[in-house]
Amino acid sequence: MSRPVAAAVANSTEQTLFPRDFIRHSASYILSQQLESGCIPWFTGHHADPWDHVEAAMGLSIAGEYDAAEKAYAWLAAEQLADGSWWAAYRNGEADSRERRESNFVAYVATGIWHHFLITGDREFLSRFWPMVEKALDFVLALQSEYGDIQWAVDAQGEPMWDSLITGCSSIYKSFECGIHIAEALGRPKPNWTLARSKLGYALRAMPERFDRTWESKARFSMDWFYPVLAGVFDGADAKARLRQKWDEFVVAGLGCRCVNDEPWVTVAESCELTMALVAAGEMRKAEELYRGLHRWQDKDGGYWTGYVYRDDAIWPEEKTTWTVGAMLLAADALAGLTPASTLFTRVALLDSAQNAERLDHRHQLELSGGQG
Repeated sequence: MSRPVAAAVANSTEQTLFPRDFIRHSASYILSQQLESGCIPWFTGHHADPWDHVEAAMGLSIAGEYDAAEKAYAWLAAEQLADGSWWAAYRNGEADSRERRESNFVAYVATGIWHHFLITGDREFLSRFWPMVEKALDFVLALQSEYGDIQWAVDAQGEPMWDSLITGCSSIYKSFECGIHIAEALGRPKPNWTLARSKLGYALRAMPERFDRTWESKARFSMDWFYPVLAGVFDGADAKARLRQKWDEFVVAGLGCRCVNDEPWVTVAESCELTMALVAAGEMRKAEELYRGLHRWQDKDGGYWTGYVYRDDAIWPEEKTTWTVGAMLLAADALAGLTPASTLFTRVALLDSAQNAERLDHRHQLELSGGQG
């Protein structure tokens, strides 16, 4: 089943944000790359990974391509391992690498499932994929340290790879939020997920020493800068302050967001994610300005080039990834309110019982630290 969402895009505000037929052309590109199995590789002949597969599937949901999106989630369910995880990459119907399973890749399925439900309102869909979500988030939960951070991966034998990533943990923070929503909507509350999310948020806000412990700092990557805002770790004035802090370091006026601070390379997906983080922080004017400039990178087939090296005036790499198109659709939705899921990445609104549990946990943390509740 699909819905002609693109045909509904008619008002002048939306038209200034993206070209006519943008949604239809973007969805067509993702569909052209999706395999019969439901798997969505980066592009034809390349591998797929669970996180980017979900990003592309969310783009399909926004475009009203519900059957294709649900086929993508069914593929994930079929490939899920007994412990709830997935390998880091798949190609030609089998695992492309069995070296590791990454925690943020595993968790992201909860975000995609909740996103699709917000758009469709299909409770049967939510129930059908609940076992997949539950196993995935319980796998991730087992990798949380006593300090709240979550180990970035397990190795081929299932042993934790002991270090944590700011971007990865921020994505997991959002995924736990979505998992809590799913559990509450189905009447199957998971207070341990609420506790895990609270502890993870505290680690991200107050314990920088828990991240990048065994390798060089990832602070050169723009995602470490804006992802905590995109995921709702920081909001309000704190979110605005964080984005302003490194704006000149990562944003190239008129082009977009750099992937890393030491290379002359702007990337479309990071620019889209920063767009949504700006919306979350209340910086709508900046968000719209940044996003409007990204359509120059769309090719005739509806795909978007991954990035642009402005020093050399060259598109690089010469790839049009499905997840980049998914990010473009997510940012369009955040800006124009195309679907009921438009605020997923720009507003945190936990259901009442989850909020109550989080407040109780916060009070418990204060009591343990000697603070006053």
